[in-house]
Amino acid sequence: MHMSSTAVIIVTHDSEEVLEPCLRALKNQVLPPARVYLVDSGSRDPAYLDRIDKAENVVMLPPQDNIGFARANNAGCRHLEQEMEYVLFLNPDVLLAADALFLAVQSMRQHERVGVLTGRLLGYDFRAAQATGLLDSTGIYRKWYGRWVDRGQGEVDRGQYALPENIPAACGALLFCRKNALDQVALAGGAVFDPDFFLYKEDIELCLRLRDKGWLIRYEPGIRAWHGRGWRQRGEMGLALRRAAAESEIILYRKHPSPYLCWALLKYLAVRLLKV
Repeated sequence: MHMSSTAVIIVTHDSEEVLEPCLRALKNQVLPPARVYLVDSGSRDPAYLDRIDKAENVVMLPPQDNIGFARANNAGCRHLEQEMEYVLFLNPDVLLAADALFLAVQSMRQHERVGVLTGRLLGYDFRAAQATGLLDSTGIYRKWYGRWVDRGQGEVDRGQYALPENIPAACGALLFCRKNALDQVALAGGAVFDPDFFLYKEDIELCLRLRDKGWLIRYEPGIRAWHGRGWRQRGEMGLALRRAAAESEIILYRKHPSPYLCWALLKYLAVRLLKV
């Protein structure tokens, strides 16, 4: 594995505080990626991207308007080389452990029916520049009434969820994907993520589409990363983000029909009318 077969796509949006540490962690990988593609989706002042060290393997793609997470990732996918075996969709607020990519490739080569891998995401506070000691995600699971949740989120990390396993869905902050699996489930125009999703739930929808074709979604706890979820101060955006999440949930259950649509509609009404 002296030659990397992995490309990384990072969508940025006002990510000045977090992007450089993210790229530094990628540069320090035991198995560095072949290419890192940066796609800016509507940063208010993208000048911070000019200050990023454009290493030989970092490619800054033409900036986009604020087209949303799914469409911006799809824009990145259009630049992938044919020979790439794997593509990692990575949030700019995620710091990979140095062996993360090496372990991900190793696991993929051992488990040929796995289409997507994720790892043990741990909480991180960028302002304090330290881990929180809490779990962020060990896979996404659906509650009995239909709500999708990141397993373990907010729990003190005591080593729970320590075994590799197949899971229902994986958190979009770290999706390590087999490229030929993505090609098999691609939508119109070769889109990997469904462009009907602006923000939220596009990761779950991709996992459901892959599972429908027989691919597995796998959690590998040995692959560690630190996720600064919520590093932005939400302020007035809190309600807007909750509304976006509620709308995305309805879209998800329209595309993958389920009685859980009732839950999604109730959630949307609660956010829209009651502002909860």
